[in-house]
Amino acid sequence: MSKVLLLSCYESGFQPLHLARPLAMMQNRGLEIEALDLSVQTLKEVPNHDFAGIAISVPMQTALRLGVSASLALRKRWPQASICLFGLYAYLNAEHLLDIGAADRVLAGEIEEELADWAEGIVKGNGRSGSSPSSHHQPSPTLIRLQLPVPQRQSLPPLTSYAHLLTAQGVALPAGQTETSRGCLHECLHCPVVPVYNGRFFVVDFDTVTADIQQQIEAGARHISFGDPDFLNGPGHSLRVTEWLHARHPGVTFDFTTKVEHIRRYPQHLQTLREHGAAFAVSAFESTQDEVLRHLDKGHSAHDMEQALSFLRSIDLPLHPTWIPFTPWGGLRDYIDLLDWIEHHGLVYSTPPLQLSLRLLIPPHSRLLPTFKDCAWLGALQPDQFTYQWTHPDPAVDRLHADVASLMEGLGDAWDHGAVFQEVRALAHRAAHLPVPDRPLGPQMPPPPRLTEDWFC
Repeated sequence: MSKVLLLSCYESGFQPLHLARPLAMMQNRGLEIEALDLSVQTLKEVPNHDFAGIAISVPMQTALRLGVSASLALRKRWPQASICLFGLYAYLNAEHLLDIGAADRVLAGEIEEELADWAEGIVKGNGRSGSSPSSHHQPSPTLIRLQLPVPQRQSLPPLTSYAHLLTAQGVALPAGQTETSRGCLHECLHCPVVPVYNGRFFVVDFDTVTADIQQQIEAGARHISFGDPDFLNGPGHSLRVTEWLHARHPGVTFDFTTKVEHIRRYPQHLQTLREHGAAFAVSAFESTQDEVLRHLDKGHSAHDMEQALSFLRSIDLPLHPTWIPFTPWGGLRDYIDLLDWIEHHGLVYSTPPLQLSLRLLIPPHSRLLPTFKDCAWLGALQPDQFTYQWTHPDPAVDRLHADVASLMEGLGDAWDHGAVFQEVRALAHRAAHLPVPDRPLGPQMPPPPRLTEDWFC
C-alpha cells in the first residue's frame, strides 16, 4: 500500500497541531502516514517509501517559505506524487503555488476531512489527483464545522524539542499548544485569517480540546498556549476549558490571545482566566497612532490600549502586546512615539526586540487591497515573496526599517533587552536627525513570563 507523507514546517516553535489533527484523521481511515516536522527535523530523515501523496502544512508565512522549498525538493525525489499545501497562507498564495508546481492541490479552512479524502483517493488511485488544469483555479475555503479527532502527537518529536515557558524566575518549562476555536469573528483588514474565514469561527469540541491538553501534560507540558486567533470569541467555551484545566492540573499555566476590545468588554472573564492560571495574555496593539489603527480597522484606540493595560495590571495579569511598527501611514516621529509609549508604560521587557522590526505584510487577497489599491505607495505583487511590495512615502522610514531589521538579524543568542531597545531608539533618532537621548531607561515592569520562541508569523 502506498503511503502519504505529512510535513509541518513551522508553528511558532510549537509541536505542530496543524499536523497532528490531519494525522489523526488519516490514521482513523487506516491510511499509512509518515509525519515529519521540518522545524526540528530535516528532509534527510524522510524515509525512502513509495509516497503517493505529500501534504505540507503552511499556516504562516514563515512556514510557507520553508514549505515551498521542501515541496520543490520532494517533487524531484517523487515526481509522480501528488502534493497538497494546506493552511491560511496556502490559500492566500494558491495561484502562485499551483503555477510553479509547488502544489497540485491547495486547501484552507476546516480541511481535515477534505485532506483525508484527498489522501485516500490518491492512495487508492496511486496517481497525482488534483493536478489537472481545472485544479489551477483559486480554491474556495472549506467552512463547515467538523467533528475533529483528538490530535495524534505520539509520532511527532517530543515536547522538549519545542518552545518552553520561561517563568519570571527564569525556569524553563515544556509548553504545549492547542486551540478551542478556529477562525475569528473579527475582520481586521491586515489579518490573514479574514480572507479565509470571513468573520466566522468554529468551536472545537470540549472533549477533544481537553483530551489534547491531557495528552500533552502526560507528555511533560507544564504550560499550554491557546492558539485561537481570539480566545474570547466564544468566552463561555474558553472559560469552561480553563476551568477544567485548573481543576485537573492546578500547577499548569496557560496563555491566550485576545483583542483590546474584549479586555475592556469582559473584565470579569479576564479575572476568571487569571484565577484559572493564566500566566500572561497577548493582544495585538499594533500601533500607538489612532490613524494607523483606523486604517487596519482594529476596533480600538491608543486610549483603549492604556485602559486595557491598566486593568490587566490591576488583576496582576502580564500583557505581551504585539506591534506592526512599520506601515505606510506611520512616519519617523510616529516610530519614536511608539518607543516612548512602550518605555513610558513599562513594557520594554514585555516587547521582544523582534517586534520593533516588523513591517506590514499585504498578501494576495488581503482585505487592505480594495481600499488602498490606488495608493502611490502600493507596488506590485511579488509572488515569490508572497506579498505586495510597498514603499513608504518617506524613504527614511524604509531605511530605518532596514537598519532595525539588520540589528535584529545580528543579535545572536545572547543579548540584553534594555540595551537592544536603546540601540533601536538611537537608530530612530539618527534617522529623524534628532539628538540621541543620553539617559537610562525609565522605570520598567519586571520581565514577565514568556515563551522562548518570539516569532509568530
